[in-house]
Amino acid sequence: MKETDKLNASILQNLQKDGRMSNIDLATKVGLSPSACLRRVQDLERRGVLKGYRAIIDPKAIGRDVVVFVMVGLSGHLRKDALAFETAMDCAPEVSECHNITGSVEYLLRVEVADLSAYKAFHADRLGTLSMVGSITSHIVLGASKDRLG
Repeated sequence: MKETDKLNASILQNLQKDGRMSNIDLATKVGLSPSACLRRVQDLERRGVLKGYRAIIDPKAIGRDVVVFVMVGLSGHLRKDALAFETAMDCAPEVSECHNITGSVEYLLRVEVADLSAYKAFHADRLGTLSMVGSITSHIVLGASKDRLG
């Protein structure tokens, strides 16, 4: 991201905490007039700094009590394998995030499921059936001291 001034940084920080905040409340918090604040927010949106607004859902509130970070290594390094894997993960409702990463594996997934039995089924029936998957390493989340999405 390009350098941003202190006012824009304050706007972003406040919107990250509460994206539903009214422009008047936001302007008060950052020390601007409502019209100046709105111009800055619209500029941040136009430049793609603010990519959108969304609801953040607590996984536990919808019966997804278990969060697992899964490292996936592909057996081949062809672009078609990566695209096929990404397409499969797009279709997997258990996968809330899919990141292509550097290191010893190609992908890091955030998987949210009801319980360990549901994760076992995802592991065996979803990941375990993909021919391009060479390795799977699961890390079950015991707790989170910081989670900006939660």
